[in-house]
Amino acid sequence: MCIKNSTFAAKYTIVNTELFIAKRLTFDKESKASFSRPIIRIAIIGIALGLVVMIISVAVVTGFKNEIRKRVVGFGSHIHIINFDSNISFETQPISKKQDFYPGLADSIEGIDHIQIFATKPGIIKTDKDIEGVIVKGIGSDFDWHFFNENLVEGHSFNVNDTLTSNEVLISRHISNLLGLEIKDEFAMFFIDRQPRARRFKIAGIYETSLEEFDKQFILADIKHIIKLNNWKDDEISGFEILISDYRDIDYLTRQVHEIAGLSFDEDGYPLKVRNIKHKYPQIFDWLTLLDMNVLVILILMVVVAGFNMVSGLIILILDRTNMIGILKSLGLNNKGIRKIFLYQSAFLITKGLLWGNLIGILLAFIQYKTQFLQLDQASYFIDYVPVNFNILYFILLNAGTLLITLTMLVFPSLIIANISPSRTVRFN
Repeated sequence: MCIKNSTFAAKYTIVNTELFIAKRLTFDKESKASFSRPIIRIAIIGIALGLVVMIISVAVVTGFKNEIRKRVVGFGSHIHIINFDSNISFETQPISKKQDFYPGLADSIEGIDHIQIFATKPGIIKTDKDIEGVIVKGIGSDFDWHFFNENLVEGHSFNVNDTLTSNEVLISRHISNLLGLEIKDEFAMFFIDRQPRARRFKIAGIYETSLEEFDKQFILADIKHIIKLNNWKDDEISGFEILISDYRDIDYLTRQVHEIAGLSFDEDGYPLKVRNIKHKYPQIFDWLTLLDMNVLVILILMVVVAGFNMVSGLIILILDRTNMIGILKSLGLNNKGIRKIFLYQSAFLITKGLLWGNLIGILLAFIQYKTQFLQLDQASYFIDYVPVNFNILYFILLNAGTLLITLTMLVFPSLIIANISPSRTVRFN
């Protein structure tokens, strides 16, 4: 009998007393009638609003960066292999496409998805009423159409093969509207070298990426036109474009490609140069990097505000429960245990604020993701709407970081419990 009773007692006396009291204080109806509840509600609202701002900031900035990177890479790929003597001009020095790494580079380096040839040449489009300077990007039969097919608004992409030369081209909506050109229209294009040379093209499709800086420049055409216009050999090109699986690996994969191609020469003795898209458009990617600092500042401010909200709330909770603290001390509960009660209670309240913050923040981000009702000035921001990126890992880290930092900030204010004398509080009561 004694064994059974002791077993029963051991089974039911292993209780987290501090957690039990904290739950009663948080969820008990009588506790909710306390005068401290309005202040606690304000603290919870502050945490919720702070998390809403953080979720929207991270979702918008990462979405914006991803969208800009995706569109810039769509025009120029992640990594380029070009002639070492080529400068930033679109009039390039040729290299031979007969390289040991082509077309098998994607198989030899993990993380590389595709390699393709390209050539560029400036030209002038002339219609009956207008002229416009553009860049012709010549593509081969190995071109990856995925990006442009996603952004095609009219018509279709055109076929490129290694034998016949296609006169079809892809132009942007910007150029189409500027020059009054439509699908299946033909136009003349002039190229200025030692003497003017002309070509006639037919519009197969119209794309629109909203990246105005690029839309107003590039048209896609068969690479064989550029080879003939430059009087290059049939196997000469401007260079190779490489697409990778994960942008975060771009620096590492650039070094890997450099070890294979950057220290070699083509068959005509031209040295090769490897560079990535960040080197080609540094102003865009430096600008995107600055956005990280803006988000970091917002996150720090919001977490600090949320922390101070809860600090004030915790102090009010302690003052409101002074009598209870005195009674618990007189019953033998030490300062550490009482601090744990209030920290548990604060954790419950913070979690409530985080739940509301997640609900509101993710809902607002989802509405923008689906409707794109918030617009941007395309001339200033490159795109015409506010993009949103849903990354569950970011949201989890925001919640965990806010909870951890806020609770850490509450440890020091909770030390005032040690100054509360049980004799005074009980006698006063």
